[in-house]
Amino acid sequence: MQNVKRFHALDSLRGICAIAVVLYHTHLVGSITEWAFFSNADLFVEFFFVLSGFVMAHAYGSKRQLDFSHFLISRTFRLLPLHAFMLGVFIALELLKYVAYKQGFSFNQTPFTGPYAASQILPNLLLLQSWTHLTENLSFNTAAWSISIEYWTYMIFASTMIVASSGRYLLWTVIAFAGFALFYSHADVLTLYAQKGLGCFFAGALTYAVFNRLRRWIEPGFALLSVLEALAVIAIWAILTSELQQKVLAASAVFCVTIVLFAFDGGVLSYVLKHEFFARLGRLSYSIYLTHLAVLFFVISAFMVVQKKTGFEAAPMIANTRYLDTGHVWLNNLIMLLILAVVVTISSATYHYVELKGQRLGKQLLLRRTTMPVA
Repeated sequence: MQNVKRFHALDSLRGICAIAVVLYHTHLVGSITEWAFFSNADLFVEFFFVLSGFVMAHAYGSKRQLDFSHFLISRTFRLLPLHAFMLGVFIALELLKYVAYKQGFSFNQTPFTGPYAASQILPNLLLLQSWTHLTENLSFNTAAWSISIEYWTYMIFASTMIVASSGRYLLWTVIAFAGFALFYSHADVLTLYAQKGLGCFFAGALTYAVFNRLRRWIEPGFALLSVLEALAVIAIWAILTSELQQKVLAASAVFCVTIVLFAFDGGVLSYVLKHEFFARLGRLSYSIYLTHLAVLFFVISAFMVVQKKTGFEAAPMIANTRYLDTGHVWLNNLIMLLILAVVVTISSATYHYVELKGQRLGKQLLLRRTTMPVA
């Protein structure tokens, strides 16, 4: 790669957003998971898309030519090992549900039906599940819908690299506008997930082009960046807690601005985000995102067992959503913190033993490819 700069504050922000998504999927009666901010934290998946486009443009956007096979191996071994591992975990969970079902314990849905049907395994493995109307877009590890969109968007991005730099930016603009236009027109072209993923990703790529120009023209100081970073955080909070109809578009625009500001790594919040605690969350973000629903499965199952055995409504259904309740708000908040601790602990293990090993395997393949003798 020509560019080696790492955006430390942005890495940490990715981790914080992953934690917010965990809280979005966790429903504990009366806890902070029910704050309006966390109830809308699914929008941070759009942040992941914008940031991915930004990072890809930083790493590859200025290259005259792209080694596609190198890119394919690098991206595949970055995303697929953990995804495949967690897909295996969710298939195993369906088997456990099936055994429990045979013993007379019923879950929300009959095992291996609907989104968890055996026919959905191959589309998930190939990361195609969220692109087509012919498959269940939210199946098995439902959080992986965004990984499905991101992986093949990488390939679309790579295909744009055959165009010269100026034409490349124009093409990114067309794809970004087309994605958002299709999303808001409810056009039956691709899925809504693919439409907003494409729009956000290529908006992120364009954001990097803007940032790259800005850093050549201006050098904002510590005080100015500190103020702007704080305003960006306030803007994100305001949008996520608002009733805007065009919330995805508004959030994506604010995410683009936020990424530019924190990419300078120069304000007080950027300084705080460089602390090892936040940096670690950033490193674990992909694992946090892909493992948390499996953790929640076990927690919810445990509460359902308590409900069945005691008669206490520990896992009530409220507005078609499964909630957890101990009967005490303070204890519900404590359970939330314990869930986060378990998710981060498990994510640390999957990061070291699945993610990093997968990346090393990819690097070994690339090294073998470059050292192979030419016939």
